[in-house]
Amino acid sequence: MNLLKSLAVVSLVTVCSRVLGFARDTLIACIFGAGMVTDAFFVAFKLPNLLRRIFAEGAFSQAFVPLLSEYKDTESIESTKVFLAKVSGLLTFVLFLVTSIGILASPWVILITAPGFSHTNDQFFLTMSLLRIMFPYIIFISLASFAGAILNTWNYFIVPAFTPTLLNISIIIFALFAAPYFNPPVMVLAWAVMVGGILQFIYQLPFLKKLGLLVLPSFHLYDKRIWRLVSQMVSATISVSLGQLSLIMNTILASFLEAGSVSWMYYADRLMEFPAGVLGVALGTILLPSLAKSFTSGHQEEYSLLMDWGLRLCFLLAIPSAIALGILAKPLTIVLFQYGKFTAFDVEMTQRSLLAYSVGLVGLIVVKVLAPGFYARQDMNTPLKVAMCTLLATQIMNLAFISSLKHAGLSLSIGLSACVNTGLLYWQIRKKNFFQPQPGWLCFFMRVFFSVLVMSVSLVLVLHMSPDWTLGDMPARILRLTVVCLTGMSVYILMLFIVGFRLRDFSRFI
Repeated sequence: MNLLKSLAVVSLVTVCSRVLGFARDTLIACIFGAGMVTDAFFVAFKLPNLLRRIFAEGAFSQAFVPLLSEYKDTESIESTKVFLAKVSGLLTFVLFLVTSIGILASPWVILITAPGFSHTNDQFFLTMSLLRIMFPYIIFISLASFAGAILNTWNYFIVPAFTPTLLNISIIIFALFAAPYFNPPVMVLAWAVMVGGILQFIYQLPFLKKLGLLVLPSFHLYDKRIWRLVSQMVSATISVSLGQLSLIMNTILASFLEAGSVSWMYYADRLMEFPAGVLGVALGTILLPSLAKSFTSGHQEEYSLLMDWGLRLCFLLAIPSAIALGILAKPLTIVLFQYGKFTAFDVEMTQRSLLAYSVGLVGLIVVKVLAPGFYARQDMNTPLKVAMCTLLATQIMNLAFISSLKHAGLSLSIGLSACVNTGLLYWQIRKKNFFQPQPGWLCFFMRVFFSVLVMSVSLVLVLHMSPDWTLGDMPARILRLTVVCLTGMSVYILMLFIVGFRLRDFSRFI
C-alpha cells in the first residue's frame, strides 16, 4: 500500500467534508449570527463533541486500533469477530450510561461548563434544552467511530473519512428548510446533530458487512483481553480528557466575557481545524495502523522510518498552512462568515482569535503524528504525563493573557500549549529511543523556510492589490479568495520544486 496515495485520498475526502463544514458554519452565522443564541448552541454542542473525542476518536481508538491490529496479524478472523463483539458490547454499555447521566445532570453540567450563563435564565434554559436533545448523539457518533476504527485497520480509509460529511449535510438541510417550524429556531440545529450522528453510524454498516466484520454487541466483561483494553483506555482517557479539559476551561472563562465570545472562538477554531483536520487527522489515521503493525512485527527500523516520513510531511505542509492562515485571517473570516447577522465587529473579534490560534497550528498538526507513535507501542502513560504538564501550562497562560487579550488570549493559550505538548512528546520519543531521525533535517528545514518566505511575500502582495473583501456577493468573494489561495499554493509548490523537492521523495510503501 502506498501511504502517500492513501494520505492524498483521505485528505481530499476530508477537504470535501471541511468545505461542507464551512458551508454549514456560514449558514449558521448568516441565520443566527454570533450572540446569546449561538453561544447557547455551541456550548451545548461542545460537551457531546468533547465526549465523542474521548470515547471515539480519542482514548478508545488510540487504545483499540493497536490491539485490533495485533489481533488481525496473529488471530483468526473468528477470534477477531468475538473480540469485536465484546468490545462493542462494553462500549455500548458505557455510552448509554454516560448519556443517561448527562441528560439527567444537564443543569449541573451547564453550571460547570458555562457558569456565566447562569446569570441569564433564558440562555441557561435554552442551553439545557439543546444539550438534552443532543446528548444521545454521543452514542451514535462513538459507535460510528468504532466502525471507522475497524475499517481503518483493514485499510478502508475513505469510508470513515467521508462520514463527517453526513453531519454537515444534515445541519445544512435542517437549517435551510426546518428552522421556521421550531421555537426558538435554533432548536433545529440540535435535532440536525442527532440525525447526523445516526446517519454516520448507519452508513458504515454495509462496509463492515462486506468485510465480514459486522457483529452484534456481546456483554462478556470477564475476558482478560477486554480488561487489557480497559486498562489501556483508562490512561488514554485521562490523557485525552486533560486535553479536552483545556477547551472546557476556555469555554468557562469565555462565558464570563462579552456576549459572542464563545461564538467568535468557535468560528476561529473551525477555520483553524481545516488544515489541522486535513493534514494532522489524516496523517494520524493513516499512520496509527501502520505503526502498530510495525511494532507488533518487531520491525523497529520500519517504525522509525514511518515516523520520520510522517514528521517531514507534517512540517512540509503545516508551516505554510500556519503562515497562510495568519496572513489570510481577515479575508477568510469576511468571505466565509460576514453575511446576515454576522457583523463587521464579529469579523474583527473572530480574526483576533484566528490569529492567536494560528500560532500553534504547527504544534496541533505535528502532535497527530507524535502521539500515535506512543499509542502504537501501547505506551499510554507517557502521553498522559505530557498532557498533565500541557494542561498546567495552558491554565497559566490563560491567566496571563485573558485580562489584556480577552477571548483572543484564550485562543493564544491553546495554540501555545499545542507547541508545548509537541515539544514534550518529541523529547520523550527521542529519550526512549523509539525514533531515530534520518539524515538531512537541517537542509530540509532550510528549503522549507525559504519556500514559505517567498509564498508569504506573494500572498501579501496579492492582498495589497485586492479590492475590499466586503464587496460583492458570496460566490464572487469565494472566487477571489480561491484565486488568492491558489496563487499562494502555486508559488509554494514551485519554490519546493526549485529547491529540489520531488514527489517521489515522499512516496512510502508498506
